[in-house]
Amino acid sequence: MKNNIKSLKTNNRIIDISFLSFVILLSFFGTIMIFSSGYYYAYARYDDGYYFIKRQLIWLLFGFAAMYFASRIPPQIYKKITPIAYSITLFLLVLVLVIGLVGNGAKRWISIGPITIQPSEIAKLTIILMLANYYSKFEEKIGSKKRRDIFIYGTLIPGGILLVPIILVMLQKHLSCIIILGCIGVCMMVASGSNLRYIYGAGGVGVAGVACLALFTDYTKERITVWQNPEAYKLTGGWQTLQGLMAIGSGGIFGVGFGNSVMKHCYVSEPANDMIFAILCEELGLVGALTVILLFSALVYSGTKIALRANDIFSRLVGLGICFKMAIQVLLNIAVVTNSIPNTGISLPFFSYGGSSLIMLFFEMGILLSISRFSKIEK
Repeated sequence: MKNNIKSLKTNNRIIDISFLSFVILLSFFGTIMIFSSGYYYAYARYDDGYYFIKRQLIWLLFGFAAMYFASRIPPQIYKKITPIAYSITLFLLVLVLVIGLVGNGAKRWISIGPITIQPSEIAKLTIILMLANYYSKFEEKIGSKKRRDIFIYGTLIPGGILLVPIILVMLQKHLSCIIILGCIGVCMMVASGSNLRYIYGAGGVGVAGVACLALFTDYTKERITVWQNPEAYKLTGGWQTLQGLMAIGSGGIFGVGFGNSVMKHCYVSEPANDMIFAILCEELGLVGALTVILLFSALVYSGTKIALRANDIFSRLVGLGICFKMAIQVLLNIAVVTNSIPNTGISLPFFSYGGSSLIMLFFEMGILLSISRFSKIEK
């Protein structure tokens, strides 16, 4: 009988090597693409072709340090500090509206000495932590047979937790972050086992809110108009989309070769940032694009396995939330670049140039590694 009993041991020294391998592969791939796609744009804008890659390598080092640090912290510590992290995030989002830096017509950044941070990137993680913390505490209420408890504790209260940062981000005119936060919230509700009928209702209200924002806000109406017919705005709002599509089409199956992109010569706007996938398609073709998509799929799959092996509800929901967030962001970036949805300025994880988003991404990867280290495994 003893042989039929599965014993468990704490996996407190071993991290998930396959997950870490995918993180390193995507980091390496993304870094060389930033160098290739951003060299000429950096030279034209900053008179230094190595401007982007030098800074990205520094942020990459900080990112790996953040991942290592996050992987050493037990998940229960994250659970304890979650309310504090959520409160600080709300404070930073309010601070952006007061003293934030303006870029491209939007106020989304805070400068603290030599460091510039984007609180909306932090909000994506703290929402995951806060909802996971909440659902782990009210599991019995959510699983209750009383409709009142199911609605209040399963949908209404977590909806309020999600709505506060969404409103603050909305005031920053950051539509892409609103969409990502909303999608994260819905995915977390589903993963928690909340009633789907109420989730559909909450999702419908959210979609209606975004629709109203799009209809009654000038900057969103303009983007939708351009999306419907970018050729009519080829010298203004449609330029980036059309040049990106041209880059994708030029790549064919195998691409024009690494470093040989024509469209990165200041034709595609932000070639090392939001539109880097278009340059990747041009240089490496359909084969390169599918390789990147498969790597992301493998990373999300590996991360989901880590989450499902977690010992407790909080760790499981945090792991799933991080995987949801990454998958949503990849899908939305590719959808924007291919003009499947209006241009909303969404970065591609591991590939797009940027400090705040990259460091937060590595910190999230570290949390998943922490969950893998402190989970229990069969022996």
